[in-house]
Amino acid sequence: MQKIATSNPNFMIQHASPDDAGLVVEYMKKLGAYQKMSDKITATEAQIKRLLNEKLGEALFGYYKGEIAGFAYFCQKSSAFTGRSGIYIDGFFVDTKVRHQGLGKIIMGYLCSLALERNCEMMEWGVLDWNKPTIEFYRSLGAYSVDEMTIFRFTPDDLKSNALAFEGKP
Repeated sequence: MQKIATSNPNFMIQHASPDDAGLVVEYMKKLGAYQKMSDKITATEAQIKRLLNEKLGEALFGYYKGEIAGFAYFCQKSSAFTGRSGIYIDGFFVDTKVRHQGLGKIIMGYLCSLALERNCEMMEWGVLDWNKPTIEFYRSLGAYSVDEMTIFRFTPDDLKSNALAFEGKP
């Protein structure tokens, strides 16, 4: 895929292909380490490759002076509450050695542009409560938090046990 020029001549963006699944996992692990959640990053290269192949998720990489320095993993979403479609960012990371140079802002701007191109009316993502610098960064861009909500999730085993209960099996 072709690299996309940005407002910073030293920074380019490139969409990931399924062949980049290993890099996606690598950057998710970097994000997990930063968030003190390394044990929560369990995705494998094969799983990410499937998601990218089936267009269930997308990723992009930011290249600063020719080296990967940033990353985002995202997917399409919609809301029955608002009647809007949007992009959900599941992973966003800029390498610590190049932070505070505006690269995260460029990636977010690109994602916003992509959302508008796709007729989306919102973009959402999660931030850990303790991560004050990141919260401040997002607020500086005009983002607001939805504090009235707690995110719940089923594991694969939870999905199976609840599906069995639906089917009337113990």
